[in-house]
Amino acid sequence: MNFKQKYSRLPILKACLLAACLLAVQVASAQKKQKPNIVLVLVDDLGFSDIGPFGATEIETPNLDKLAAGGLKLKEFYNNSICAPTRASLLTGQYQHKAGVGFFNNNLGLAAYQGFLNRESLTLAEVLKSGGYTTLMAGKWHVGDDRNQWPNQRGFDHFFGFIGGASNYYEIGEKGTETVPLVKDNEPYFLEPGKYLTEEITNNALGFLDGQQKAKKPFFLYLAYNAPHWPLQALPADIAKYKGKYKLGWDSLRVQRYRNAIKKGLIGADQKIAAHDDQVKPWNKLTYDEQEYWQTRQEVYAAMIDHVDQGVGRLLAKLKELKQDENTLIIFISDNGAQGGNGTRPYTQRTTGPVGTAGSYETQNSNWSQTGNSPLRNYKGAPYEGGISAPFIAWFPNKIKAGTIAKGTGHLIDLAPTFYELAGIIYPKQLNGITSNTLPGKSLLPLLSGSTDTVQRSVPLFWERGGNKAVRLGKWKLVSPAGLTEKYELFDIEKDRAENADVSAQHPEVVAQLKAAYVKWAAENGVVDYETLKTAPAQPAQRNNRGNQNF
Repeated sequence: MNFKQKYSRLPILKACLLAACLLAVQVASAQKKQKPNIVLVLVDDLGFSDIGPFGATEIETPNLDKLAAGGLKLKEFYNNSICAPTRASLLTGQYQHKAGVGFFNNNLGLAAYQGFLNRESLTLAEVLKSGGYTTLMAGKWHVGDDRNQWPNQRGFDHFFGFIGGASNYYEIGEKGTETVPLVKDNEPYFLEPGKYLTEEITNNALGFLDGQQKAKKPFFLYLAYNAPHWPLQALPADIAKYKGKYKLGWDSLRVQRYRNAIKKGLIGADQKIAAHDDQVKPWNKLTYDEQEYWQTRQEVYAAMIDHVDQGVGRLLAKLKELKQDENTLIIFISDNGAQGGNGTRPYTQRTTGPVGTAGSYETQNSNWSQTGNSPLRNYKGAPYEGGISAPFIAWFPNKIKAGTIAKGTGHLIDLAPTFYELAGIIYPKQLNGITSNTLPGKSLLPLLSGSTDTVQRSVPLFWERGGNKAVRLGKWKLVSPAGLTEKYELFDIEKDRAENADVSAQHPEVVAQLKAAYVKWAAENGVVDYETLKTAPAQPAQRNNRGNQNF
């Protein structure tokens, strides 16, 4: 090869090198844009077996069925047993006391019980936003009533929903009603007559997804439905679908759900159903009129769940339309188990119309909720499995193996580290000049990828709310119900998920170990004895449930 031939190729080589460099930049840029989107769907007061994938074959949830069939279900996923404390842990990755919401969204005069998220507990929105995400929320907030504690002030680019703990589903903010208006990006929002809140939450969430596309950034959407929380109100067309489906009654349906859970692989065939709640009257002891009345209530409840599922279907369609369905992780959970009690609460006295209508302030009661939480024990607010266990579904096409069922033993505190690892974000030690609380949870990514069947922990999981205490370590679970001084029950969850057999007398060394671990955890998280706490006067700066919206 002569000199001319050799060096005449240099421009070509340079061009090839330049092209290769440009391609590398484009690939790097494309990879940067390919950070996964994250959608967190939270429902309110949904029982363990209240959806199709977890046993409720009589309630139509085809979209949740699709997510479960194409993704993963956990047998054991834990919450904090009630609305505000659950949301505090969910949004921050902290135990609720550490985040400032140890009891509820009212201020009891201590840092762990101030009733709103403290600044040291960074929200999912704050951290993900710092990592380049657009942050969106639609639905129920319930972790800070005053304006400086609202979603837009805690990292969310856009928010639609309500601030307090509950809302009716119709006529919100209309003149003459007692209800508080909704909020959209710090401004009041009034629901037009005939509109239904669940639908409006979905509409705004999808609108936010449309709007964020221009930013060309990954997004985090927190879709916090208030259904099926009271009041029992649903659309007539949805209610009609369930007419007559509950004639078999709560006792038979409860057993049917239990058997379905076994068939679906959610509990072992050797597991028993929880002992019957002796406060629930047997279905066959009711009169004909009583049975008709209770059937109607459950038809409305089922319709409320049905409409949430319709919203999930619309979400999936929107993701596909935006070509984001292959790059989005969706997590579906509930904030606690189904609500117990007999329904004689002050707000039920506001009822002015039949159950299901805009005038209904009826609530879900223990009778059908025992079915909703089947095969587990007890209800919302309790430290038993029926209070703190919820359905968990994760869906991520080509990332999570379809049809997976894992043990899990996950907790709300695990979601923050999961999302941050997935997003490639290092949790900041400081943000906006404030030193952040460290994260106590574990990433669920090994679980979601199928490399393990359960979360590996070196320390137990803990619960406390209103004097109810629990500790979970391995197969053991220690429970101390509120109001029963120094009463401790021990359950082998691997053999007895229904918590029928207290084995504390047989294993005093395990009881002592878990009690000591609880004492240490309580000191680290600012937990105080509830009997002492409840005598302290509430501080007027916070308003329980309804919120100080200051428009």
